[in-house]
Amino acid sequence: MAAIKYPKNHDLRELVHFSAETGHIWLAESRMLMLHVAAMAVLRREIISLVGLEHARNLLTRVGYVSGMNDAEIARKIRGNGDKIDAFVVGPQLHMLEGSVQVTPVKVEFDMAQGEFYGEFLWKDSWESDSHVKEFGHTDHPVCWMQIGYASGYTSAFMGQFILFKEVECAASGKPHCRIIGKPLQEWEDADDYRHFFAQDSILSQLLELQKQVDCLRQTISRTPPCDGMIGSSERFRHACHLIQRAAASQVTVLLQGETGVGKERFARLLHKQSGRRDKPFIAVNCAAIPENLIEAELFGVEKGAYTGAQQTRMGRFERADGGTLFLDEVGELPLAAQAKLLRVLQEGEIERLGDHKVRKVNVRLVTATHVDLKQAVSEGRFRADLYYRIHVYPVHIPPLRERQSDIPLLVNAMLERLSVLHEKPTAGITDRALAALLQYPWPGNVRELENTIELGLILAEPGGLIEVNHLFPQQQAMNNTGLDQGGHLQAATPTAEHDLYEQMLNSGLSFDDIERNFLNHAVKKADGNLSRAARMLGITRPQLAYRLKKTSA
Repeated sequence: MAAIKYPKNHDLRELVHFSAETGHIWLAESRMLMLHVAAMAVLRREIISLVGLEHARNLLTRVGYVSGMNDAEIARKIRGNGDKIDAFVVGPQLHMLEGSVQVTPVKVEFDMAQGEFYGEFLWKDSWESDSHVKEFGHTDHPVCWMQIGYASGYTSAFMGQFILFKEVECAASGKPHCRIIGKPLQEWEDADDYRHFFAQDSILSQLLELQKQVDCLRQTISRTPPCDGMIGSSERFRHACHLIQRAAASQVTVLLQGETGVGKERFARLLHKQSGRRDKPFIAVNCAAIPENLIEAELFGVEKGAYTGAQQTRMGRFERADGGTLFLDEVGELPLAAQAKLLRVLQEGEIERLGDHKVRKVNVRLVTATHVDLKQAVSEGRFRADLYYRIHVYPVHIPPLRERQSDIPLLVNAMLERLSVLHEKPTAGITDRALAALLQYPWPGNVRELENTIELGLILAEPGGLIEVNHLFPQQQAMNNTGLDQGGHLQAATPTAEHDLYEQMLNSGLSFDDIERNFLNHAVKKADGNLSRAARMLGITRPQLAYRLKKTSA
């Protein structure tokens, strides 16, 4: 394996997509940026000036390490089933494609099964060494920290164990080029001198500790955070939390309004948790899920023999919630008879079980919720006006997910953390393009639908891999709002450009079969005869491509 020749990088270049309309650059499913090297040099200089060489090296090495790990996932996807060397050199080829440095392999030997690795490479025209020399002059120590982090992160992810690369020669020290060597951490005698560069920076740890102290001070000032235990930071979401916090200190009846799936029960639990009733029961009832002939028995209780099938005396939900909070979800679905009894409970604080005339006092905080327009239901005679005015004392509107898009990344991270444990399936997270698709989707089912989508994506994704668009929306024909077609690729053509293309085809004088045959042959030629790669470009399977080629050539 001493002499390595890079395979053609057509398959890698095809992963890069630009969209001037949306301001996105994609490498596969990762969002990328084009930054001036001069700007990166200024950022690098400022970091060094602020925290010193040691901490700057630590921070920049970790940034490069994460980038390398992300590119290793791309290598697994694009060449994972082919030659192992061709798969490995995706890293150096992407490193060059991304504009970091020219990489020349000197020697690469590895055995993944045995955990053996040795790699030696030359770097030429490193942006990092050039920038360092321009800012600080020549130095006697290596300075390509982000790139060393990249090489270590990429190779560690590829090999499944920590591979440490060291820059044994650096152009910033006056050498004609940079030289790096990588091997398993335990094979380096001075491993302990480098291990800390891949650990969390001590300054960051101090900042986190200070943040904890600030949080403690804030909790001292305000004993209970308004969104305690709830995930979200958008303005409308936090406004709803503040309303709940203010209501918690009183006994007012709260009406939670919002679409299905926005999390009304979670807000009801938040209200209970922040109230003085927190140590008493919280009872939730979905009024729409209980048959009409059983709703009164469920709410108010039943005496033995009250009706056919009532074989024992049973407390209702009001009695079970005595001293605590009763949450009636979908209260608009209550039948009129149950509405009349509910009104009496609210007015008198008394209930009567079915089949019993004994009056029982109950002390219950009532929280109701609905997704229907109760005012309209009153005008249509489906809901009692007196009950409406009794429960509409303190309405709280919970915003739908489409109105709190900034909360989606927070929700996704929390859901992935919980679902990964539930399904015992680790994940590397979600791709940038998949997150863009989630941000653009309208979410008619709100948070509940988002959670179901994330769970599906986790199940379909590879263990330890990234969740991609096709994992989240396997049945979706197109994600046009995100610039994604059904193959998950960025839409490059505008409607005007597509129209012009169609006009050219119609005016070419070629038949439909000729156009199809030429188009397929062009894709195969562009893929250097690799049918699998050509099929990926066309958004079809390899057998489908082979069938079409055979059909058009007949």
